[in-house]
Amino acid sequence: MSDQPHDHANVVAPPPLIYAGALVAGLLLQRYRPLPVLPARVGRPLGALLIGLNFLIAIPAVLGMRRARTSLNPAAPTTAIVTSGPFGYTRNPIYLSFAILYAGIALFRNALWPLLLLPGVLTVMTKGVIEREERYLTRLFGEDYTRYCERVRRWV
Repeated sequence: MSDQPHDHANVVAPPPLIYAGALVAGLLLQRYRPLPVLPARVGRPLGALLIGLNFLIAIPAVLGMRRARTSLNPAAPTTAIVTSGPFGYTRNPIYLSFAILYAGIALFRNALWPLLLLPGVLTVMTKGVIEREERYLTRLFGEDYTRYCERVRRWV
């Protein structure tokens, strides 16, 4: 057990909940005040493509974290910095995959409301999750994490 009182990133909420809450709110708004995005013949395949792309990013990222034996949960202590696989291209591949999945579902459902909420979701993720994680990881791993941040972008 750590001597530190907050041996975790102290994020504002679990990231899946942030994305899911906004997506559900957007889909509910869509149900009561429909705003289409694209013709279904375009939106459905594009949405399906994004949903598939999400898995191509998320699965290797999750496997990489598991191989490194570090927690996927930002409320738990982090034990390693993962820099391989998708983490070599983005410091937040799982959060990026959530955003892609979110957009894919919105397009598949031809729902503009969730897409209008997405910038707010990304702001909450950046300010309330990612920046807090970055401060925590800098404190925990110091120069190693700082060098990683210099090499790899936050999102893409």
